[in-house]
Amino acid sequence: MSSIKDVATLAGVAVGTVSRVINNTGAVKPETRRKVTEAIRELNYVPNEVARNFKMQKSKMVALLLPSIWHPFFSELAYYIEDELDREGYKLMLCNSGGKPEKELYYLDMLRQNKVAGVLGITYNDIDNDITTEIPIVSIDRHFSKKITCVTSDNREGGRIALTELVKAGAKKPVFMGTIPQAFSETLLRKEGFVEEAERLGVEYAVYEQPDPVLDDDAYFDRFLSLHRDADGVFAITDMFAAKYIDRASRLGIRVPEDVKVIGYDGIQDHPYFHPVLSTIRQPVEAMARTAVKLLFRRMEGEELEDETYRIPVEFRPGETT
Repeated sequence: MSSIKDVATLAGVAVGTVSRVINNTGAVKPETRRKVTEAIRELNYVPNEVARNFKMQKSKMVALLLPSIWHPFFSELAYYIEDELDREGYKLMLCNSGGKPEKELYYLDMLRQNKVAGVLGITYNDIDNDITTEIPIVSIDRHFSKKITCVTSDNREGGRIALTELVKAGAKKPVFMGTIPQAFSETLLRKEGFVEEAERLGVEYAVYEQPDPVLDDDAYFDRFLSLHRDADGVFAITDMFAAKYIDRASRLGIRVPEDVKVIGYDGIQDHPYFHPVLSTIRQPVEAMARTAVKLLFRRMEGEELEDETYRIPVEFRPGETT
């Protein structure tokens, strides 16, 4: 298989010149460009998707940066994003960071070098200084200091709904169970909505938070249960947290929903983890995914978007835990 060095040797130019021709960056004399193009054709050199489209001078690849592909919410989001991209003839480059900031920075650097058409991303790490607007980007759930469009569910309203439903189900001492991310995320508004609604209704409430990511599940839930053993209502920041709480509580003889009502957030209760079926605030995952892709396409066309944050309504899905 031919390399970029082979192309440079055949064309009699430097490797950097070949790169500029492929990526259409920098000044290249017409005659030099012709030599490089002929060398690429003769060697049948195809470095990546960008090179396959270099005649069009436009990449057909969009990168999706996710903290995990194992989490059902992220998997569902990726499914609808890929489907929307495919409708427009684009391909998806999936970048799974595992929630590690060093991997996110590696991917961002790689994406800049490969000249992808755009980036869709979820990150809860403090990498604000490394985000640029050189490539069209749309964020999901996260705000940056730069003017980057964000697509999210209505987290604040979700928190309000969760508190209201717990009270309707009979909870007198509801507790919010969550985490504190390294950087501001729309997910923090779930707690704010919960607290605001509890104070509006005059309901006694509590908040339990630990730094994100939670490295020790046993310690997290043991401490919660030691502090809030008498809680009769729990609103967990995600469905996964709700499911883990129900499992730990049941081992201690705490019955759901007889002793404590539980509501999660995401709407992934079809996953095998959830028995009983979880009452949850359902995120509009498909709408979020397709909206993010459509907004990214508008940014790729050079359009300035009027709204920096697009919040999509959520809904309560009752299950067997309230």
